[in-house]
Amino acid sequence: MHTMNHWLMKSEPDEFSIDDLKTRKTEPWSGVRNYQARNYLREMHAGDLVFFYHSSCAEPGVVGIASVVAAAYPDPTQFDPKSDYFDAKSTRAAPRWSLADVKFKRKLKRVISLTELKDRRELADFALTRPGNRLSVLPVTPAQWEFILSLE
Repeated sequence: MHTMNHWLMKSEPDEFSIDDLKTRKTEPWSGVRNYQARNYLREMHAGDLVFFYHSSCAEPGVVGIASVVAAAYPDPTQFDPKSDYFDAKSTRAAPRWSLADVKFKRKLKRVISLTELKDRRELADFALTRPGNRLSVLPVTPAQWEFILSLE
């Protein structure tokens, strides 16, 4: 029996926003090219919950909730020479990169900003608020999940 995990996935809203996910309903979370973030993707299971986070924008922060609907499988963009995410060293026999399918659940009532998250001592050990953390996929503990939701 799998215990549900919680995650945070970052996307630049001018590339792919929470509204884009709401419109498309389900989306393969492709293009992750960091090994640690990829390893987190590979730990995801259908039913896990995800905070959707807008990064590299005027107000970075948690903007919505999604769920994982398909566990990790090879990211097809790694095999496409026309893709920005092409990886010539990756093969179909031994793919380097994975993705997981995520489904829109809801937008938050407001953006819970990175500044606000950093100001909360309850989140002092949260991976997102650690200096220098650039990962696009991060684990969220159940306590962090509940606390962040309480800020909404």
